[in-house]
Amino acid sequence: MERPPATRRTTAATGSSAERSLRLLAALASAGRALSLAELAAHLGLPKATAHRLCAQLLDSGFLAREIDERFFVAGPALRQLALDTLNHDSVRGLRHVVLAELVTQIGETCNFTTLDGASVLYLDRVEAPWPWRLTLDVGVHVPLHCTASGKLFLALMPREQRDALLAHLPLQRLTVNTLTSRKALRAECEQIAERGCSVDREEFILGLIAVAVPVLDPQGRTRAAIAVHAPSARLTLDAALKKLAALREAAVKMSALL
Repeated sequence: MERPPATRRTTAATGSSAERSLRLLAALASAGRALSLAELAAHLGLPKATAHRLCAQLLDSGFLAREIDERFFVAGPALRQLALDTLNHDSVRGLRHVVLAELVTQIGETCNFTTLDGASVLYLDRVEAPWPWRLTLDVGVHVPLHCTASGKLFLALMPREQRDALLAHLPLQRLTVNTLTSRKALRAECEQIAERGCSVDREEFILGLIAVAVPVLDPQGRTRAAIAVHAPSARLTLDAALKKLAALREAAVKMSALL
């Protein structure tokens, strides 16, 4: 691992406990993966004993959590809630909603904006199309990873180690006759999604409902969220939904600038 610059090590080593904790959380969030105690200590230029004390405090407060492999740390529920509150209550949220609303006007079907939250998908925003038949999922609702377009997209585009750890323990509940409940089949689906850069829901979550999702990337090219369109299959076939990929991807680029 590349060692951090001396100035960063000095700042981290001499800062207050609160500043060190914030730097530790920022390092974990920036990494986009679980980090070990040694990695966190090296990144911050701190002795392992100091990093261990900080991690213990952040675990107690819920800002950190243990990975399945307990040698590694991930964002805890308190940190995820802080990130969600920040994302949803600043002035940029209105701009993101405008992007979603414009997309719905353009393609004529309901669209949503989601993110990965632990082992499920979290709805950050949603704009309904003006049709009499529609499914209502409120902002803040969680839906499964294995049978939704956004969920499978997040699985496919996360680091392989993280995906394998999730799939090893994720309950693959059958919600429709089309739900993938085989880990082998889901892994194969993830490989295909990673290749084509989009994901589909073939009535796997709810019978009669299809969806297509594309990633929203941060400046480092990491998947931070997803934009998806969904509609009743009686009104919009999956083939027809896939023809809206250009509009979805254009909206995703706009949304990336608003993360």
